[in-house]
Amino acid sequence: MRYTALMKKRRPKPREQFTRITFGSYSLIKKGVPRYDWADPYRLAVGLSWPQFLAGLLGVYLSMNALFALAYVARPGCIANARPHVFSDAFFFSFETLATVGYGEFYPATLYGHIVAACEIIVGVAFTAILTGLVFVRFARPRAKFVFAAHPVVTLHNGVPTFMVRVGNGRAVSMASAQARISALIAETSVEGAVFRRTHELKLVRSTLPVFPLSWTLMHTIDADSPLHGMDAAAFVAASARIFVSFEARDPDLASMVHDMRVYDPADVLFGMRYVDIITNDDKGQPTADLTLIDDVVPGTD
Repeated sequence: MRYTALMKKRRPKPREQFTRITFGSYSLIKKGVPRYDWADPYRLAVGLSWPQFLAGLLGVYLSMNALFALAYVARPGCIANARPHVFSDAFFFSFETLATVGYGEFYPATLYGHIVAACEIIVGVAFTAILTGLVFVRFARPRAKFVFAAHPVVTLHNGVPTFMVRVGNGRAVSMASAQARISALIAETSVEGAVFRRTHELKLVRSTLPVFPLSWTLMHTIDADSPLHGMDAAAFVAASARIFVSFEARDPDLASMVHDMRVYDPADVLFGMRYVDIITNDDKGQPTADLTLIDDVVPGTD
């Protein structure tokens, strides 16, 4: 029992696992959740950026070739014309075999060599099929091209304080069935003095749009029922109020819904400012939206 207690005492603690979730400049950390879930390789491969995906692909491919090369080196003479115990010869033969190319200079010369080469060919064919599927999924995955204004604004609209966020259509086609939701994460203090964070949904003047060709300004009326009622810039910062904008629309070319989300920090909200009008009409009445001005604001009223 003393030995068991001593082993338990000396047993190292498991490495703390955590993952970081980033929404623009706002980030969250989850403890107890691994950053990379190796038990779900499909999700891992699809979720990586292109540089990470290509680097991981190269690493896996070189590792497989190196492992099979070590298997060939372990039995000198299993590859014809390969120098004994020379890793480079075995590695290049493995590379050619895994790619199912075979130039003829190196070839299996023993039963052991044939068995290892056959296993490598099977692995190579399976790896190529999996890789083709992953690349197709990454290319075929629809991506949103919504342009969010850098700053939400609070200004008077029809004489009422209104919270606004402008979103532009960054695609060359008109999108359809656009839907938007805005939520505010606000730190509140309970009667007992405990501080907790509560998510409030901000009711929009209009949350759906059948056609989304140019831009759309989302508006939330700050009335007595609004969670933003009575808040100014200092109150936003004091309450650590963060704004979450979720937006989706149907892309007619892809025949699928695309979505995106933007998070704004408390200091991002501009009070007493309004957006510059980005839509103009030419002599023929043709509307034109200049999305390069989507972030521009001018003094308004609060």
